[in-house]
Amino acid sequence: MSKVTNATENSFYFILTGIPGFETSHSWISIPFCCLYTISMVGNITILTVIHIETSLHQPMYLFLSMLALTDLGLTLTTLPTVMQILWYDIRKISFEGCFTQCFFLHGFSFMESSVLLAMSFDRYVAICRPLHYATILTSQVTCRIAIAIVCRCVLAVLPSLLLLKRLPFCRSHLLSHSYCLHQDMIHLVCGDIRLNSWYGFALVLLIIVMDPLLIVLSYTLILKSILGTATRTERLRALNNCLSHILAVLVLYVPMVGLSMTHRFATHASPLIHVIIANIYLLAPPVMNPIIYSVKTKQIRQGIFRLLF
Repeated sequence: MSKVTNATENSFYFILTGIPGFETSHSWISIPFCCLYTISMVGNITILTVIHIETSLHQPMYLFLSMLALTDLGLTLTTLPTVMQILWYDIRKISFEGCFTQCFFLHGFSFMESSVLLAMSFDRYVAICRPLHYATILTSQVTCRIAIAIVCRCVLAVLPSLLLLKRLPFCRSHLLSHSYCLHQDMIHLVCGDIRLNSWYGFALVLLIIVMDPLLIVLSYTLILKSILGTATRTERLRALNNCLSHILAVLVLYVPMVGLSMTHRFATHASPLIHVIIANIYLLAPPVMNPIIYSVKTKQIRQGIFRLLF
């Protein structure tokens, strides 16, 4: 079977799944999905436009925010085609190459979001704990290098896992349990030895899901130590308010991410609907919520949007 699969990759395909148990209601379910995708695209494009137009926002903090908006936009556009074609037209088949391509961009943008949030936490640390050195530490050249490092990190993290997966035979059911291709979903269809894949996946979990949040927590621990030790009550509230948007964005990403990982590892016998709901929250919550969070909580972005519209 392995030989047949590897020889006919062009004709090999996967079958995606919509909302289990609600197949007859897909046309109605498409309405909230369409609204969420629209909010995500309009919100993130608006953030990017405001930062591009307003020269006063050409600072590291807002450049990182534009990277976050680009990442959210990429994540939205990666899942939108397969999700909406299932809900609107019940087209569930996706080619072998198409599935791997979507998987690469989906996990790549997801890891990129985590990396950008980590960079933003470093930006907040420097701004609050080393304000006099902020301009000399986070220069435009350093910001550009950080952006390049983020892209390289995500590509080098995701690509080996897909290459390891592609070498294995897919000789079980073609049916995936989501409306898009997730690595942890595809690997369940493999009938070969997946120990190397599992160890690599475990290393990625430590690198991304564990290390990034720990470093973010460390940065905020240092921030709290700094403001509690030297600042007045008013300065403390101002500093914490400046960090609130980033803290909310971190929670919006990592809570569903951890939930999805735990569900795939320890709740394999749970209802398929539970897996689908958690996966959709994980992929839709950050792109939808981040523009709202930063538009509401960041005065400069709010004023820029007002000037753009009026």
